[in-house]
Amino acid sequence: MKLPMDDEYAALFTVGQVADMLQVQHAFLRRIDAQQVVSPQRSNGGQRRYSRAEIGRIQEVVTMMDQGMSLPAIRRIFELQHELQEITRERDELARRLADHNRTAQRPDPT
Repeated sequence: MKLPMDDEYAALFTVGQVADMLQVQHAFLRRIDAQQVVSPQRSNGGQRRYSRAEIGRIQEVVTMMDQGMSLPAIRRIFELQHELQEITRERDELARRLADHNRTAQRPDPT
């Protein structure tokens, strides 16, 4: 049986828990949400809930900001990373389809 805590994308952590874990201010978490850098899910009551994946992303944001990057720059980096993942996925799918096609084309004609 898979538990919610086993899913890195399950939104389990509150703003307070994440702020304590990462030693950041609640306002910082609200700001990166408002700037659409890390956008947590919302509970039925509208409270932010963070997954382990989002907490990892927040750690990346903190590191980049420590290196002098702005939130708009960090958001753009994340957007480009996502685009690269999509392009890589598409390339891999096309390569798989081409390999399948080539295997089919190389089979001897049964007649």
